[in-house]
Amino acid sequence: MKAEAAQNKEAKENDRSAGEDTEKPNIVYIVLDDSGFSDLASYGSEMKTPNLDKLAENGLRYNNSHVTPVCSPTRAALLTGRNPHSAGMATVANFDMGPEYPNKRGRIKPEAGTVAEVLKENGYNTYALGKWHLAPSHQATPAGPYENWPLAKGFDRFYGFLEDSSDQYKPELVQDNSFIETPDDENYHFSEDLVDQANQYVTDHASVNPDKPFFMYLAFGAQHQPVQVPKKYIDMYKGVYDKGWDEIRKERFERQKELGIIPENTGLPPLNPGVKPWDQLTKEEKNAFIRFQETYAGFMTHTDEQIGRLIDNLERVGELEDTMIVFLSDNGASSMGKDTGSINHTLAYNDIKESLDDIAKNTKYIGSDKTKAEFPQGWAQVSGTPYRLYKSTMYNAGIKSPLIVYYPKGMKEEARGEVRSQFVHAIDVTPTVYELAGIKLPTEIKGVEQMPLHGESFADTFNDGGAETRKTQFFENNGQRAIYHDGWKAIGLHSPAQGQDFTLDKWELYHVAEDASETKDLAGAQPEKLKELQDLFEEEAGKYNVFPMSFIMGDGFLSIPKDSLRAKNSFTFYQGMSRLPEGASPFLINRSYSITVPIKRDKKDEGVLLALGSTESGYTLYIKNNRLVYEYNRGNKVYKIESRQKVPSGPSTITYKFDHTGQHKGTGTLYLNGEKVGEAAIEETHKFKLSFEGLDIGKDSNYPVSPAYVKQRDFEFTGEIEKVVYQIQQ
Repeated sequence: MKAEAAQNKEAKENDRSAGEDTEKPNIVYIVLDDSGFSDLASYGSEMKTPNLDKLAENGLRYNNSHVTPVCSPTRAALLTGRNPHSAGMATVANFDMGPEYPNKRGRIKPEAGTVAEVLKENGYNTYALGKWHLAPSHQATPAGPYENWPLAKGFDRFYGFLEDSSDQYKPELVQDNSFIETPDDENYHFSEDLVDQANQYVTDHASVNPDKPFFMYLAFGAQHQPVQVPKKYIDMYKGVYDKGWDEIRKERFERQKELGIIPENTGLPPLNPGVKPWDQLTKEEKNAFIRFQETYAGFMTHTDEQIGRLIDNLERVGELEDTMIVFLSDNGASSMGKDTGSINHTLAYNDIKESLDDIAKNTKYIGSDKTKAEFPQGWAQVSGTPYRLYKSTMYNAGIKSPLIVYYPKGMKEEARGEVRSQFVHAIDVTPTVYELAGIKLPTEIKGVEQMPLHGESFADTFNDGGAETRKTQFFENNGQRAIYHDGWKAIGLHSPAQGQDFTLDKWELYHVAEDASETKDLAGAQPEKLKELQDLFEEEAGKYNVFPMSFIMGDGFLSIPKDSLRAKNSFTFYQGMSRLPEGASPFLINRSYSITVPIKRDKKDEGVLLALGSTESGYTLYIKNNRLVYEYNRGNKVYKIESRQKVPSGPSTITYKFDHTGQHKGTGTLYLNGEKVGEAAIEETHKFKLSFEGLDIGKDSNYPVSPAYVKQRDFEFTGEIEKVVYQIQQ
């Protein structure tokens, strides 16, 4: 391999013309999702991550690197070099809060051009793979609008998914500007597919156009729920986690000190609220929780293996030495699994508690396509070692990320493998790239005047452990806020009881230069320092479009702006339509509505008329054994209505009506040619989100909503569907 790589590198250098592009490095951003500060071996973990460790050994690790506490804002910051509020992405892209909140429209503003747009104008080919999550969910449709999709934001090619998370075995795939079917392969895994595609892009580029540099944005769905990975990777960790989260956390903490990842004087905070000591758990709890963590660890090792495949291919085609690789996670580990863990992420997103009995019965399936798993918060705290709390919070466990920069041409040999402790933030990465590539930010992109960069290059730290970086950075997400300045940090805590009144926030103060794990709140002892930081937050927030703030959690899913396609009261769909993602489907939560389907059939025709969702949740309307059936799967209960009469041959009009009778409940009724043929009370519907799989017309692809047709692939309707009409009452 090494000999082949050396020959290919020499051939590439001979092939390249003497143009200016030859001096510009290839750039690769690798982003993990919901992975905590301590999850890599090079940051203290017991997990096997040899390929990322190799990048760290031959590059630099940053132990004071920051992101935002949730995914979309970090990605916007990384790709634009601007603070996410100014760029229009103050919270996750699922939440488009409408024109009243211009900083929360779920999209990157045109005046905050992406690194792909800038590099493309400077001779780069640009490739994006994996998670996008930078377009409003209501725009993630097979018919657009496309202006916030990757190709409209500067990428030549895209292969991945558009929303916040993806099933690893049956993802809702997009290639360039088209939805495509999941490959029909029982051994398929999305992370492997991503790197297959990435390697194809690299190989084609190096073979056909080696005189141009390239930029690649590789954003894995890992480690976000659902945590799914082949069993052999789970089995690698048999016995490793039997000692429990208390011991594993202590071991990581000590290892971090040995590695120089945390200062010697760092304290280990007590267990987070709601996390029981391991020795207080029952045997049943321990068995389930061990399997969750074995799966998470196997998922991490599997992801690292895919990253290794990309690195090997870069070396094989002679591109590795000319490539700068930046690795990070978008935020800290998620606590959405709560105290028991989760095997159904629709329930988790709807804040519906799962029973330990259900989890215990399904423990052996964790990691497979039969569960959509998320580990319990005790393991999430381990991921964030040595810090407090989790993703979505302003404590360091939410906003500190591992950062590895590999760039052999820009680092002296003696610097490689070192740890850097300067403050850096996701907004600083792209300005660093521009400096190294000798690129000046254009004043306009596509005729739109560009806002200045907010981040600053940290290229000087590559060879100087004492190089200065900037001193100040604010943080805000969904009403929670913080400000860092010169080794101090103030955190403003907002509670649901306060509504939108942010004047009642409780503030804490930490001298993080001396107390990295935020164990000593100095707000009472140093009120003047706290006031200084509070005033600085107001100044920074005013400068970077933080206001207006809003306190939203799951209810952000309920915001349907009037200028979106989803705001309509009537929808007409036709047989043959590509699957429509749930976030762009007709909005039915807490509303009365009807679905009308004119059909033609003979007595043998059957199948799905429409279906939204998967085995974990959703609804389906189908004909089987000449009966009309509607099912609503909440995730922990299924409501089923079957017609009393048979569906006749010839033309018929099928109607399902839901009459909303109270908060998250109602009555479902089936009609056949205007005659009521079935009815049932549906006592519990979803609060925020129906499913993570979209709407099919005339079939139920990917995971089936109903077990009644699980053995019949897609259960495609064999008759004719004229159309499917949704009518929704506000």
